[in-house]
Amino acid sequence: MATPRTRRPPKRQAGAGPVKATASPRVRGRAQNVRVHGEVAVPSGGGAWERVYVLVRAVPPGRVMTYGQIAALLGNILSPKAVGWAMHACPEDVPWQRVVNALGRCATDRRGDLPPGLQRSLLEREGVEFRLDGTLDLARWRYEPPVRRVRVRR
Repeated sequence: MATPRTRRPPKRQAGAGPVKATASPRVRGRAQNVRVHGEVAVPSGGGAWERVYVLVRAVPPGRVMTYGQIAALLGNILSPKAVGWAMHACPEDVPWQRVVNALGRCATDRRGDLPPGLQRSLLEREGVEFRLDGTLDLARWRYEPPVRRVRVRR
């Protein structure tokens, strides 16, 4: 008679669930710096998604940023995919059409809740030009926000 196999509990993914208060300071610190695919608390007190919205609101008309670029500017606390989720749920005042994928394509065409071509037409109204293959030239249209210089006191 074969012995029944016992099921192991599923492995927890990094960043899944709260960190126990009894965890060591090293473990708690590492858990706070884990890149995740969703809403996380950030040191400034606001949500990570709100930081995405602040960046996107700063993109001028006729310019674009990529999901990965936004994630990198946020210190990679969110993945590019999570930036996309944030944009899917963005408030009305966020110009969501100014965020494209790393290839310069409109990623919203694959979604069923928006008309195909809407993002492209909104960008074209702002003056952005697309190539014949449906991509835009990121070297020309990418917005690079100004970098704040930090002075170190000695």
